Formats: sequence, C-alpha cells, structure tokens
Amino acid sequence: MPFFHGRTGFVRFAVEIRNPEPFGEETIEKLTKNAIGKYGTADTPDGISVGFNGGRHLLDSEISLENNVFDDTLHIGMRFDVDKIPAPILKAYTEIEIKALAAGNPSGRPTKEQKEQAKESALARAQAEAADGRYRRLAFHQLLWDTSSQTLYCTATSASVLDRVAPLFRDTFGGDIHMITAGRLAMGLATKFGLNLPEGDPARFSVFVEGQEQGTINWANPESQLPDVLGNEFLIWLWHTLATTGDTVALPDGTEVTVMMTRTLQLDCPKGETGRDQLNDVGPARMPEALKALQSGKLPRKVGLILVRHEQQYELTLQAETFAVSSAALPKLDEAPGRESILARIEQIRHMTDTIDLLYAAFLQKRLGQAWDENLGEIRQWVKVA
Repeated sequence: MPFFHGRTGFVRFAVEIRNPEPFGEETIEKLTKNAIGKYGTADTPDGISVGFNGGRHLLDSEISLENNVFDDTLHIGMRFDVDKIPAPILKAYTEIEIKALAAGNPSGRPTKEQKEQAKESALARAQAEAADGRYRRLAFHQLLWDTSSQTLYCTATSASVLDRVAPLFRDTFGGDIHMITAGRLAMGLATKFGLNLPEGDPARFSVFVEGQEQGTINWANPESQLPDVLGNEFLIWLWHTLATTGDTVALPDGTEVTVMMTRTLQLDCPKGETGRDQLNDVGPARMPEALKALQSGKLPRKVGLILVRHEQQYELTLQAETFAVSSAALPKLDEAPGRESILARIEQIRHMTDTIDLLYAAFLQKRLGQAWDENLGEIRQWVKVA
C-alpha cells in the first residue's frame, strides 16, 4: 500500500543513528550506490536481489532530492526481485529429458543414472532460459524515514522482505534498525511515562478467564525478552473499556480519542488447540461468537479500529503483537496533488501513529500501575457475564 494516496499500511522500525545528518546530496549518492542491480552481488544463492528505486512505482529509477526528500523525511522505494524457476517448468523439462534418455532402453524405463542426468540437463536448460529474466518476479515496497521521531515506516509485511530491510539500511546509512513490536513500543513508552515493565517470561500473560491457568502463548517468541503479549492484553483492555466505560478514552498527553472496534476481529487460542475465530461485521466485538471465543480463553490478535482525535478520523486494522497497521484510511486532503499534499499526508501518518501509541500508553498506565489486579478482576467479571 502506498504512503501518499489511498489506504496505507506499514510496520515500524526504530532507527538507531546518533546525530543523523540532514538529507542532502550525500544521501542521494548513498541510495544510488545501493540501487536495485547495484547492491550486493549479481548472483545470490537464493535468487533474491534487493535495492533501492525511486519509490513512485515499480520501475521508477529516479533517485533525487526533489523526488525523495520532503523536509525531514525520506521516501524511497525498495525493489525485491526473485529469480526462481517455476517448479512445473523444471518438472516438464525433466520428464522430456527422461523420455529421451530412456527411449533406447530395452525395458523402456530410465535407469537411476539417467534420471540424475535428466535432472541436470533440465536444470541447465531452465537456467539458460532464466538468464534473460523470463522467470523473474518483481515486487515493490516503500520506505518512509521520519528523522523527527527516528522511525522508519515500511509497507512490506512478509518476513522474507522485512528480513532484508535492516541489512540494506545498515549497509547504506551505517545504522541499525529494530522492528517496533508491542514489546519494544511498551519499553519506549514505559521510559517516557515513568513506568516499570513486568519481569519474567515475556511469553506469559494475564489471565482474563476465571479458573484458567496461566500459561504461555503459542505464537510468542520464547527467545525474545520483549513482552509482545502486552499487545494482546491491550486489545482485551480496550474491548472491556469500550464495552463498560464508553467510547472516549483519556490519553496521557491530556487529549482524548474516540474509539470504535469495527470491520474485523481475529481471536486465536493461545495454546494452539481450538483454532482461530475470524469475525467480520460492523461491530464484531458485540457478536455472540466473539464473546464466546473470549470466554473460552482465546485472545484477540487483530482488530479493525476507528480512531478520532483532534477532529481527525482514521480507520485501520491493527495487529496486536507487531503493531502493524493495514488498510488505514486517512482524512481526505483539500490540497491539490503535489509536494504540499505529500507533506500534509506525512503529518497525518505521524498523527495517526501518535494516536495509536498514546492509546497504548493509556493501557500501559493501567497495566503497569499498582491497581492492575483490581482492573484485572473487573475484566474477568465482565468476560464471565458478557
């Protein structure tokens, strides 16, 4: 999804570069040096090549200050090219070779050696054809580096692409980036608002169903020290707050946000035993199926939200553990298409992100506060009678 028009979506990375220089010609030179076709080696073991492009479309080759720098933000494209011979093609060539080699055999059947020879010949034929790029698949993703918050937004969602963002960024700018998951975001917000994160196993979670034993979450990363499960707890807290208190939530900065859960709600069994519930409705949290799933111990992992703050409305889908945003509809702009509208769109993305983070911080103030046991008891009672 693009950043500057239509619906957008992204994951976020925290950029760790001390005293970054303002974007200028040196920035453009670094990006150009690592453009698609120039970064890395020509032949990669997995057939995947990455590199920058201009960012406006798949084949945009223009990397320049005018095209890519907007005040204190950098917008750039990341090409992801995969050279992979389709399995049906390779199988067909192998069968053709086997038939030709076995034609002279009295039995009409190929020998083991002939099968191996056929595989080698088929692969050589397919590789020779692949040299002209006929099997190459091109993908295109956008990056938006906001130096005001040292945040890198990325429109990619697949792990195979995201795993290559950090090396490309590091080799270009010399700094590291780390994905802003629910746990990492909680750490930053806890520091900002003077809160203490819980100690212990980051895969453990609060028990929201009376009588249920505390355990671990099937999808949690046992090697991570970041409590990403707080993202799942956040959605339950938000669900309870909207159902029992109202749709307006006070935020730590003194502002308020109006919240509605809408369009989609996904719940999973933390033990990986009873499967997933995917609910789609104008008000999915009010559906009997949603409440029954919650009472069975399932946890929300993805939810559609409408957020209204400072008279700006955003509609989006939020993933609990990664805090990935998808299908985000931003307010329509009055500005004509051009540089001013792009700058205004960047401000909208910042404001939406800030609103999400402040809503999460409101939860963390409860979750990490001394009254959490009391709050947890109220949520358990609500789950029980919902």
